[in-house]
Amino acid sequence: MTVRTRFAPSPTGYLHVGGARTALFCWLYARQHKGQFVLRIEDTDTARSTEESVQAILDGMAWLGLDYDEGPFYQTQRFDRYREVVQQLLDNGHAYYCYSTPAEVDAMREEARANGEKPRYNGYWRDRTDTPPAGIEPVVRFKNPLDGKVVIDDVVKGEIIIDNRELDDLVIMRSDGTPTYNLTVVVDDVDMQITDVIRGDDHVNNTPRQINILKAMGAPLPRYAHLPMILGEDGKRLSKRHGAVSVMQFAEDGYSADGLLNYLARLGWSHQDQELFSRDELISLFSLEAVNRSGGVFSEEKLNWVNQQHMVQTDDDVLGHSLAKRFSALGIDTHGGPGVAAVAGLMKERVHTINELADASVWFYKAPERYDAKAAKKNLTEKSIPALTSVRETLAALGDWQAAPIHQAISDTVAALEVGFGKVALPLRIAATGGTASPELDQTLALIGKDAVLTRIDTAIGRIESGAVITDGG
Repeated sequence: MTVRTRFAPSPTGYLHVGGARTALFCWLYARQHKGQFVLRIEDTDTARSTEESVQAILDGMAWLGLDYDEGPFYQTQRFDRYREVVQQLLDNGHAYYCYSTPAEVDAMREEARANGEKPRYNGYWRDRTDTPPAGIEPVVRFKNPLDGKVVIDDVVKGEIIIDNRELDDLVIMRSDGTPTYNLTVVVDDVDMQITDVIRGDDHVNNTPRQINILKAMGAPLPRYAHLPMILGEDGKRLSKRHGAVSVMQFAEDGYSADGLLNYLARLGWSHQDQELFSRDELISLFSLEAVNRSGGVFSEEKLNWVNQQHMVQTDDDVLGHSLAKRFSALGIDTHGGPGVAAVAGLMKERVHTINELADASVWFYKAPERYDAKAAKKNLTEKSIPALTSVRETLAALGDWQAAPIHQAISDTVAALEVGFGKVALPLRIAATGGTASPELDQTLALIGKDAVLTRIDTAIGRIESGAVITDGG
């Protein structure tokens, strides 16, 4: 039997990290078993579903690289099929028309509460044969079994047993003829031959109801795996108050799709002590049986670390392409400056995202307009002028502008002036980059380029002499 999984989001908002992880697990399971992954848009809530949300889901899936084999299918295009199944359930005695008004159903629930029972519809119209009241458009309810138990052999949570007496006769079609969630999901899973339903554990309560409908339809049961929720660091379900955002916000913030997917895979799943995975490794190693029953805690700090590790492992040319796109978005002209791939390779271990990489590397292409206030106050003073002047002369005389000769030139200046290395290197680094946070000075200067370095030294000396050293402090 071919494994078929599905991701079935409702287009009532963006694709968030919880949905993305569910999609990832469905995708991994299908790919591992050489099966099919189906995308289904559950848009029957027409009041809340929007085209913008549909596009946000499609964009998020595309950016993450979670390619689907079939779909997207839209439930609003399948209403005739749902009505057909409802009619079959009515004809087979598994459903019935209910004429109880909303006020009457509310009264039934209140009565049940007063009796210490679970509030629910009491089945008033379940077996009635008398003439229905005039002027009321009925809903259609499913005839849930009155006895027995539903046994869910959940791959993640283990065996779950629900007594049918705990379940009421749920509405499967509203009075306006629109189907409800539990009906549409079952019909779609049957028609799309879904073998494995992998979804969040907020759906556990729906599963016994859906199993009973499947049995009434005479359909095979899929295997169920309910994933634990993603939690905030306060232990509560991740939400907007924790800063939970659209998947595409992570893209805009400079995270890589591979880094985010690696991190999401580890939220509730593990393989021994391994932290970093390629896509191929995830496909090979993923197992639903290894998914934890407890929720994983979303940590931005851990995400940043994982994303950084993926950046470090990324080929410099590939990373440079992403960096160039970011520079372009920032209006930074890289023409005439060092190769972007070389800059990415030198700087990638110092940052967590492409955005950070771009922000930390601007000075390769633009001379610093301001200097770090604390560093400049200590190192860009009149006492620094001899060191800057001397090292400039030595650097200007270099015929081979490479890291090793540059390092030697700085060392020669230090020896000639008989001062500590920092007395030359610190003013030089600040003049060239604007601060003290940069890679090895010789490699940094080699990438900036000889003419640009000499000009930046001249600028720093001129600002010191004129008393116009501009810092980020004002």
